[in-house]
Amino acid sequence: MLLAAGRGERLKPITETLPKPLVEVRGETLIERHLHALAAAGIENVVINLGWLGPQIAERVGSGERYGVRIAFSDERENILETAGGIQRALPLLGDETFLVVNADIWTDMPLPCTSPAIGELAHLVLVPKPEFKAAGDFDIVDGRLANAASPEWTFSGVATYDPKFFRDLEPGRAPLAPMLRAGADAGVIGASLYEGEWHDVGTPERLAALNAG
Repeated sequence: MLLAAGRGERLKPITETLPKPLVEVRGETLIERHLHALAAAGIENVVINLGWLGPQIAERVGSGERYGVRIAFSDERENILETAGGIQRALPLLGDETFLVVNADIWTDMPLPCTSPAIGELAHLVLVPKPEFKAAGDFDIVDGRLANAASPEWTFSGVATYDPKFFRDLEPGRAPLAPMLRAGADAGVIGASLYEGEWHDVGTPERLAALNAG
């Protein structure tokens, strides 16, 4: 699943008329870069959730045939559901097996798919070194599992795999993902690994310009 419904508030004014996943980095839109990477990894079916300016995304990527994948859309334009709510809405399209979720607004050379949850785990998150623009990290890794900490060292990359059961008890509607991840870390049911290659959160016009200049 590619998460593509957000408005991209910090990337204004660019995102006033262009959805963030269609922002171009080095001549290629963010979402099309992900689609090519997923196809190269052998993934055939992709779900994309649509929210802010969603029809532009649907028109650009179409059925997915030209990228070598099949695309289904989960429409949130009437009520953008945040990350966990958006995934929960899309579960009927994602099936009963473990699935990969990628934030459509990141730029990375990370190989996909990432590690799947191990036995006894309901999710596996890929973490990255804390970028300079963040005051603090999100999580630590202890014995291969996600851990909360007073001064966390690593940042969630926006790339993770989930067992559908992780969202089993979530009621339909708006719901953020972070509280679920923190609870899962405390329960010891989320695996984690560190990726130290190229990864960028294209969050502001300044960071976009720097990435395009790099």
